[in-house]
Parts: sequence; C-alpha cells; structure tokens
Amino acid sequence: MTSTVSEDELRLLSATCAEIFAAHDDGRPPAGAWDPELWKALKESGLTLVSVPEKSGGSGGTLHEAAAIIGAAGEHAASVPLGETALLGAWLLAEGGLPVPAGPLTAADGTGALTARHTAGRWQLRGRLPRVPWGRHAAGVAVVVVSEDGEQAVVLLRPQDVTPLPGLNSAGEPRDDLSVDTRPEPDLVASVPPGTADRLRLRQALLRTVLIAGAAERALALTLSYTTEREQFGRALGRFQAVQQQVAELAAEAAAIRAAADAAVALCDAEDVADERAAVAVAAAKVQAGRGAGVVARIAHQVHGAIGFTDEHPLRLATTRLWAWRDEAGDEAYWATEIGGRALAAGASGIWPLITEAE
Repeated sequence: MTSTVSEDELRLLSATCAEIFAAHDDGRPPAGAWDPELWKALKESGLTLVSVPEKSGGSGGTLHEAAAIIGAAGEHAASVPLGETALLGAWLLAEGGLPVPAGPLTAADGTGALTARHTAGRWQLRGRLPRVPWGRHAAGVAVVVVSEDGEQAVVLLRPQDVTPLPGLNSAGEPRDDLSVDTRPEPDLVASVPPGTADRLRLRQALLRTVLIAGAAERALALTLSYTTEREQFGRALGRFQAVQQQVAELAAEAAAIRAAADAAVALCDAEDVADERAAVAVAAAKVQAGRGAGVVARIAHQVHGAIGFTDEHPLRLATTRLWAWRDEAGDEAYWATEIGGRALAAGASGIWPLITEAE
C-alpha cells in the first residue's frame, strides 16, 4: 500500500504542528516534567493519535503523517510523549484489539524484563521495566510479554499497576524504571502473533530516528541564524571560509539523516516494519542518525562557542537530545550488527533484493 498523502499536505501538517509547538516554547517545564498545556493543545487538534486506526479510538492517517508530526516535535524539543503515544503505545494496544486510554501513553518490551505466568485464565507479571520513556506520566503502558509456554501477549498496565523509579536521560527527559507486580484484568490482555516484540523494537528505532532528524534540522537552523547575525573582526561569522565549510558539513549530515528517515518511513508505510527490506531500512536509518547526530552536535557547538552550552540558549535543547536519542532504542553498533546479520541470512542471491527494490 502506497501513501496517498502529498508532499504539500505533509508540509502543511508540519507547519501546523510548528505553530502549536512554537506557541508553547515559553515557560518550558523543568527536567523530568511534561507540558500538560502542550499536550492539551495537541490532543484538541487530533494530533496525538495520528496513524492509529479510527476503530481503535485513533485519528486514522498514515505513518507519513505521524512522522511529520513527530519530526516537528523533535525539532521543537517538545516536552510530551507524542511519538511514544501514537507510534508505540496506541499502536501496540490496537494490534491486540485493546482499548486505547485517553492521555499520554508509552510502551516497553517486557519479554526479557518481566516474568509472565498464565494460569487459570489470568496473567501474573513481576519484574522491572528499565528506562521506560515518560513512564511516570503515562496513563497507560503497553507491554509485550511472553509466558513460560511461549504465548506472546500485549498487556495494558495502568498507573496503579506500576511503581515508577524516576530517572532522566542526558536531555532531562523522563526515563523511568517501572516496578511491576500485578495480575491484570483479562480485558486488559490480548494475545498477539509471534514477532510483535521485534516489530515494537523496530518502531522504537524508527521513532528515535525521526526525532533525531527533527533535532538535527533545529541545530542547523540555529547555526545558520547565528553565523548570519554574529560578527567577528567586522564581518558576519558566516563570511569566513572555515565556518562556511563547517556549516556545509553540518547541513550535509542533517540532510543525510532526513533522507534515511524518510526512506525508512516510506518503506514501513508501504509494507510494514516487519517486512525484511523495511527492517533493514530502519536499521540503516538508525545507524545514519546515530553517526550524524554526533557530527551535527559537535559542529553546532564549535560554531556557537560557549554560549551554546548555556541553559538560556535553545541549542542545548537540540544537541542534548541528539546525544540522548542516538543511544536509545539501540546505538549504531547494535543496528550495524543487525544489518550484518540480515545480510548474511539473505545470502549471495538475496542481498541485492534486500537493499534495493529489485526482485
């Protein structure tokens, strides 16, 4: 299935999101907090559940549209779990046919973190989910679990089912361990096909890649503005050849991240994240985003100098997220290994179709 959303429609959607985010840039909440007013504005605009089927309580739409919204959130360092809600939590619940609760959501892979027993028609979950994004603020946590006999299921954990152990990433975003010891009600558990945990893992990587693309574009825009306005030795900083070369490299890295993210979104939207070529595209995009994030942050701070590290300057909101997001949902080495494994499994006759659209 090919997306029917035009480029003009996506640009209009991104511009609408940018207006909403820009209106809430002032009065940013402290580290570890989320912005309820921003969330309210996004929810009233129908933007929190884009790409989630309407039959599941979502807004409908395509993955392309969700990516445009999430990319704008990354660009504006939005203090809300927008991607975790639509792309992960609500998607996972919809896969199991479970209700999608109102409010922010998140998701986690509990297959290696939780002990899951299924006896007498009830599940018993115990363990600790590590570094769950926005865990303390979530109205629900969608978790994939596997029972001792191999049955895979998705569970909706409510706030009363978990005990948050607060933590932060380097950008000050909540990354909380969630202690779990609960017997969820049967209507909050649904069987899902094998491979759902792998699909969640790939969608987590895709989310971080799209966010990184947005943050990289923000760092580029701030750097271009700074080199135009800042003068040194009587002329604009951007007139110096050395600075021009650095900015050109930054722009190239930001463009490469965006191109890789767009390609991965397109394949996942047309097929599914579980499709072999889509999975490789996601892995390659995460590698590109992880590598490029470091280059973009380094050059942006070199050009800005010490002012870019201050709490008052918006650059740090982009670069600290670049540093945090590149290591979340698998770093470069993790996904490079994934690509290598899939290439070896494809064999000599399968490697070309795997990395191209040729059959």
